[in-house]
Amino acid sequence: MTLAIMQPYFLPYIGYLQLMNTVDTFVFYDDVAFINRGWINRNRILVNGKDFLFTIPLKDASQNRRICEIELSSDAKWRSKLLKTMEQSYRKAPYYAAVFPVLEKIVNQEAPNIAAYIQEGFVTLNQFLGINTKIIPTSTVYGNDHLKAQERILDICKQEKANRYINPIGGMELYDKSLFADSGIDLFFLQSKRVTYQQAGASEFIPWLSIIDILMHNDVPAIRKMLDEFELV
Repeated sequence: MTLAIMQPYFLPYIGYLQLMNTVDTFVFYDDVAFINRGWINRNRILVNGKDFLFTIPLKDASQNRRICEIELSSDAKWRSKLLKTMEQSYRKAPYYAAVFPVLEKIVNQEAPNIAAYIQEGFVTLNQFLGINTKIIPTSTVYGNDHLKAQERILDICKQEKANRYINPIGGMELYDKSLFADSGIDLFFLQSKRVTYQQAGASEFIPWLSIIDILMHNDVPAIRKMLDEFELV
């Protein structure tokens, strides 16, 4: 049983989807402190051939509050504005007609907080891409938020009876393979390969944009192949 644990990110880059696709259960680490100016409620798309950072506005967001406690802004204008930006930026993209209704559903959904909003978005996105991974939020299941860092990750692995844990490559300094092995868990790190494709309007390819850009420029079979473009170390 293979497990991954990540903070919830809205329509993230391909590496996040690669991680989700390769595990049996994906745990949203949603009861930890919100990170200002992080990737939870922000990402980049292509606008006029350049990368553009969009942000989902939140209510009283603070690093002193947990992700699952932070609500979306009650001003509905941000949804139509974001969708308008996507429409204007990608309406000439080859897969716009198939993808834009999916994005409309994701952006317009209602949820009690940003974590639930992102999780519901993944239900729609994963169905479109054929990803069948089970998603579990930490705030509703494990009852172990008194544990810290590696100890909590190990405890979640044990509660889920996982024998393999995969983390993005950036966590190599945070986790000890021998400690995981002592608990009967194989620890691996996912290193994404650079994925390239024809990017309309860009003078040179801009990597690691939101999955929105990949969806607009590639069909589902091509994206499915991209989900396997990584190495485990």
